[in-house]
Order: sequence, then C-alpha cells, then structure tokens
Amino acid sequence: MILLNLQNFYIWFTTGIEHIADWKAYDHILFLLALCCVYSALQWKNVIINITAFTIGHSFSLALSVLNFLKINSSLVEFLIPITIVITCVLNIINSTNNKAINHKIVFILTILFGLIHGLGFSTLLKQMLGKEESILFPLFSFNLGIEIGQLLIVSLSLLSSFVFVSILKIKQTTYANGISLIIFAIALFMAIERM
Repeated sequence: MILLNLQNFYIWFTTGIEHIADWKAYDHILFLLALCCVYSALQWKNVIINITAFTIGHSFSLALSVLNFLKINSSLVEFLIPITIVITCVLNIINSTNNKAINHKIVFILTILFGLIHGLGFSTLLKQMLGKEESILFPLFSFNLGIEIGQLLIVSLSLLSSFVFVSILKIKQTTYANGISLIIFAIALFMAIERM
C-alpha cells in the first residue's frame, strides 16, 4: 500500500513539474520570469514572498476547480493568462521609469489574483488526467507540490540570470528588468490577441 502511494505520488508530482516546465505551457514560465526580473539575486526574499502569493492564489483556485466548486469557461481563462503577464510587464516598466520603489503590498495582492487565474489554467489539465479517480485529494496535493518545485527551479534560473547580467556584466537592474519585461510583454500580447 505504501509502495503504491509512493508510486502515485511520484507520478502526480513529476506531472506537476513537467507541466510547469513544459514549453507548451510557456505562459506560466513567462509570468514567473516577468514577476522575478525586477529583483536582483540579493532581493531573493522579495521573490520568495511573490512566489508564495502566486502559490496561494493558484493552489486555491486549482483546488476549487478540481473539486467542482468553481467552474469558469476555459477559453476565458486561457485569454486571461497572457493578460496577467501583460499587466505584470507594464507594472514593471512603469515602476522603473518613475524611479519609485516597488509597492510590495500591491504586487503581493495582484500576484495572488493572477495566481487564481493561472490555477484555473492548471486545473483544466489536471481534471482531464484525473478521469474517474476515487479520491482526488492525494493527486491534487502531489501535482500542486510538483508545480511548486518546478516554479522554484524557474525562479532560481531567473535569479541566476539576473546575477550574471547585473553583477557580472554590470548591466543596470532597471535596464535588465525593462529589457526582459518588453520581450515578455510582446510575446504575451501576441498570445492574448491570438486567444481572443
């Protein structure tokens, strides 16, 4: 029984990691990169706070959707996901051009809200995979944990990239963040238009 549970955990856990790291689901990766690019490697605590906010949001909506407490049109969700990325990029650029410190409370609240939307995107795949499983709580937990580990890997790579460009190549943090934000903005805007 324990071996079977470990095997089930491994299947759902690795599926979660594969889903967040899958280039077909690159919209989630783009959101994480847009969220993190404004921070230097030394500001990793702020990144962890924001990732926690994202986790709170998407875990909540993922659970509600998979447990059938929440039903939203999947086409609308797929359109809203790139919109969250566009808004994040615009906020990054506005904050850097105004030379204002990032308002962490606003970013935290927005990240929770955007996490809710992304969680609904995750739920579509998970519902299809669950099929007629008798208990969905264990797969839900395992899948979500896999997503979190995958996110941490992406965030770590983002912070490493920031360190290389800012600390080693001596590019200003705002220049780096604006460059990344503009590239991601263009991709996300195209995705949103495509999904309209």
